[in-house]
Amino acid sequence: MKTFPIGGVHPSDNKKWSKASAIEVMELPDVVNIPLSQHIGAPATAVVAKGDKVVVGQLLAEPTGFMSAAIHSPISGTVTAVDMQPNGQGLRQMMVTIKREGDEWDASIDRSPEIVTECTLSSKEIIDRIKAAGIVGMGGATFPTHVKLSIPEGKRAELLIINGVECEPYLTSDYRTMLERGELLVIGTRILMRAIGVEQAVIGVEANKPDAVQHLRDIIGDDKSIKVMMLKTQYPQGGEKQLIAAVMGREVPAPPALPIDVGAVVCNASTAVAVYEAVQKHKPLIERVVTVTGAGVKEPKNLLTRFGTPVSALIEKCGGLPAGDVRVLNGGPMMGRALCNVAMPVMKGCSGITIINGEEAYRGVESACIKCAKCVEACPMGLEPYLLSKQARKKAWEAMEQNDITSCIECGCCQYTCPANIPLLDYVRLGKQTVMGIIRARNAKK
Repeated sequence: MKTFPIGGVHPSDNKKWSKASAIEVMELPDVVNIPLSQHIGAPATAVVAKGDKVVVGQLLAEPTGFMSAAIHSPISGTVTAVDMQPNGQGLRQMMVTIKREGDEWDASIDRSPEIVTECTLSSKEIIDRIKAAGIVGMGGATFPTHVKLSIPEGKRAELLIINGVECEPYLTSDYRTMLERGELLVIGTRILMRAIGVEQAVIGVEANKPDAVQHLRDIIGDDKSIKVMMLKTQYPQGGEKQLIAAVMGREVPAPPALPIDVGAVVCNASTAVAVYEAVQKHKPLIERVVTVTGAGVKEPKNLLTRFGTPVSALIEKCGGLPAGDVRVLNGGPMMGRALCNVAMPVMKGCSGITIINGEEAYRGVESACIKCAKCVEACPMGLEPYLLSKQARKKAWEAMEQNDITSCIECGCCQYTCPANIPLLDYVRLGKQTVMGIIRARNAKK
């Protein structure tokens, strides 16, 4: 069974809490806060003002430049503010606040249950619709999808890879999407193939989801252009570079190289469904499936949630926070970030809310590095996390750049394996963000 060549770990997947929970539609909130930066790249620019009336699917903010994404209204009602609001980390960012009034949709959106299978649009027309719908990578990276599909001159796509791995422990939103919306996923895959001009696609799924593998194979039937590949269950199998290595046996070079440099385009499974809805139904990206889970959660669920809904509302829907000390994560335990503000709105990249309680809510006490090199062995990018961590503490940014910090995928394997409980990922993230900022500033002067 295929996997990536180096590093990786095998944490308990803990998907048992929510994997049997069918997707439920989350109730509409009375008020939503919609961040204008829900993607990699420049924040979108608001095109509405306080007092404006909006309907579901209406454009709220237009992209600023090529590397940006449109933002649409997830509810109908009145815009009550366009100003700075605190996000999940307590930092203030620009958001549009809307008070809900009914549930009126833009007339151009096809809300009928009929599945539209055939797409005759050109590549440009498909990409234009995806851009207009504000679709980004829904696996967490939030890379604008229209940018990913716009193949640079001199490059050629050879294979589309749909990422259905969902290797992050606890989370099951993609898994339920594959089971319950598999037909839309397959149509979305064919649309993406048409957009980038490839004849073959592979849907990669880890071996711990055999029912999803078989379900997708049943839908695809005799279509030889799409293959469902069962991959070894190993974290971080769902990392873009690790997935390409497993499926194609090719290594994506260090940044600024991209998957297209080895002939690959990778899109998340939920993104493929959003592409179907955008291209075939004219529906912008206004909602997603969010897993709310954890050992202490009374009723773990997979909730189809409109963006802007407070995380606190999802937690209450699942029975509220467990008693005692808890840690609420935006995402899973490996790559997720702890929230200091559960009023944070659900956004495009929010695939799950993981609630950890009891002893697991605490970090272990940090001690001195014992030079065991477990972090080096676990790193799927072949880096030296112990060294990068030390350099980050010393603010040795130039040395971090020389040691290839930009190749880090922030998977957390290093921190997971560290017997000294050193917060390696935290320091490496800090260093990577700082070095990337230095590189951007340097390039801007050229």
